[in-house]
Amino acid sequence: MHPIATVRMNKILLHACCGPCATHCVLALRNAGWDPTLFFANDNMDSAEEFEKRLESLRLFAHAQNVPVEVAPYKPESWNADISGFESAPEGGARCARCFLHNLSRTAAFAVDRGFHHFTTSLTVSPHKHSPTVFAAGNAAAAAADDALAFEPFNFKKQNGFQHSVSLAKEYGLYRQDYCGCRFSRQLARNRDSLPSQPS
Repeated sequence: MHPIATVRMNKILLHACCGPCATHCVLALRNAGWDPTLFFANDNMDSAEEFEKRLESLRLFAHAQNVPVEVAPYKPESWNADISGFESAPEGGARCARCFLHNLSRTAAFAVDRGFHHFTTSLTVSPHKHSPTVFAAGNAAAAAADDALAFEPFNFKKQNGFQHSVSLAKEYGLYRQDYCGCRFSRQLARNRDSLPSQPS
């Protein structure tokens, strides 16, 4: 009898913004031949409480799927410094681009420190995130960190990735937020919720 061949998976560090977004991304990466490690680096969270709620959700899913989780310390002051001067920028604009670069730069630095040669992010699973802007931030973070590090531009929203993440979040009972995490997006969500309902 011939021995069963062992498929060698390529290791990749997956920046995860929350548990629900990570669900589809982990499964998609595994199906594509990658062995992901989750990295929670989200200095943009508007409070330590929100940071911990999302981390708890991520760990719940990671435990169920046997995925390692690494966590960057919560440092909102460094994020505030990086988006300084762009507080009035519209959602999805220059402030968001700087936010992506901040968190992906932390991811890239961790990847180099731990010997990863590839990294990516769950941000692109969201229909509210402009994938080319995320890719630009990832490539810039990789270039600044190490020549041997590659950002892998996965557009996880393709092939109904977002809808899949929503159904998986329900399946695993994960906390699912209604804003991206920063104080600006939270205010937008509150403003949206305060609008009078329209007659049907």
